[in-house]
Amino acid sequence: MTETYINLKHPGCLFIGGQWVEPSTSASFDVVNCSTEEVVATVAEAQSVDVARAVTAAREAFDKGAWPRMTHVERAGYLEKIAARFEQLNDEFARVWSIESGIVFKVAQPRIGLFLSGAFRQYTALASTFPFIEERRSVTGHQAYCVHEPVGVVVAIMPWNGPAGLMAYKIAPALLAGCTVIIKSSPEAPCSAYLFAQMCEEIGLPPGVVNVVTADRGVSEELIRNPGVDKITFTGSTAAGRKIGAAAAERVARVTLELGGKSPAIVLDDFDVTTAAKTIGGSFFGYLSGQVCHSLTRIIVPRAKHDAMVDALSEVARAMVLGDPFDPAVTAGPLATARQRETVEKYVAKGIEQGATLAAGGKRPAHLLKGFFFEPTVFGNVDNRSVIAQEEIFGPVLSVIPADDLTHAIEMANDTIFGLNAAVFTNDQQRALHVARQIRAGSVGHNASRTDFSIGFGGFKQSGIGREGGTEGLMAFLETKAIVLDKPSTADSA
Repeated sequence: MTETYINLKHPGCLFIGGQWVEPSTSASFDVVNCSTEEVVATVAEAQSVDVARAVTAAREAFDKGAWPRMTHVERAGYLEKIAARFEQLNDEFARVWSIESGIVFKVAQPRIGLFLSGAFRQYTALASTFPFIEERRSVTGHQAYCVHEPVGVVVAIMPWNGPAGLMAYKIAPALLAGCTVIIKSSPEAPCSAYLFAQMCEEIGLPPGVVNVVTADRGVSEELIRNPGVDKITFTGSTAAGRKIGAAAAERVARVTLELGGKSPAIVLDDFDVTTAAKTIGGSFFGYLSGQVCHSLTRIIVPRAKHDAMVDALSEVARAMVLGDPFDPAVTAGPLATARQRETVEKYVAKGIEQGATLAAGGKRPAHLLKGFFFEPTVFGNVDNRSVIAQEEIFGPVLSVIPADDLTHAIEMANDTIFGLNAAVFTNDQQRALHVARQIRAGSVGHNASRTDFSIGFGGFKQSGIGREGGTEGLMAFLETKAIVLDKPSTADSA
């Protein structure tokens, strides 16, 4: 096994105001290797006074510092430095992701580059192309400007399943916009945020522009409610998102919420079942063992093809090799925590209780005595209104659901509180587009899960509010201001 202890320069400190500072107490969080159950790092646990200090530092940097007053191109220079540093540390971020969250290392390596340096380079490019100031003509004929200005102090709350990539798509646009940021990392997976703080220090990012703390729920709620915070951007469960949205609404703070999903894959009658099963099952079981909010977990197929799909997915599930994420032969790693594995076990029991057919997996692998492993699992004959078809499991469990016809399939795809992602499997591109337009989801892929942060990512219904990535992701950190001058307009268009 690759060396799995995580070496941080200042694990016992918090990064506030451009410095590594001592926390107010000696409280700490142990970071556990989910493959071995060993403690691999210990980081400081922020308390109320610590997060208040972080808000003060971010507020000072925004209200009085140079950062919001720089040009967008000047800020983009820092983003470019961060992107270059991410490229140098690509394998270290991938290694940390594998240790903390369980993703197979060979899967993590290319994705880290795509998400981290990719996000910062995307927003670096927007510095010179996005219309931050647009000349307009007012309805009265006066010269006017539509100006996009930074929203202010941002709290970015990170999840434990993909902290580095999701951090990049929150922080890069926020920094380009001119915001200052407090990163609240997950106690289960804080190390990527620590590495990022080290990078910010190394490149000379102005003090207070980025601050990093790790806190539990109670203290995190104080951070959300702090009147010095202008916006919260959160990725996590829908249940937690509801609470954050409610707390923010009390003082009309801005929010972006990227929440849960129960995403359908509709396999049409013209598409090969075995091909669909390999595409769906291979990526689902092999990418974070199903701990992905946009995973395709409800496989809706024509009733006549139900049994064939169950058999094909079960074959894919049994072919997965569970074990050490750093072993090149391994294709699926563990779940991130013991608590998450227990949650998955409860859902499997509920599926059996409610009459679904357990076709593959469904238990802890007997040969792996350490680590939070769980077998790739397939259920057949799943009722679309059952618990395992309606609630987000966040583990390696697929449900195959028979449909009477295409209309029935689309109805079941939309019969959920979620609307994050979906896919349509068909050999007819026009048919795929026709069906995709009828699915209420933020992303719909053709013959695969095809989410794209360069366009924008987010959900309908209770899968969230707002978008991350692309120009929409930048707009989330901007306020729009209309300036109307006492002067006739020279603009060509209104």
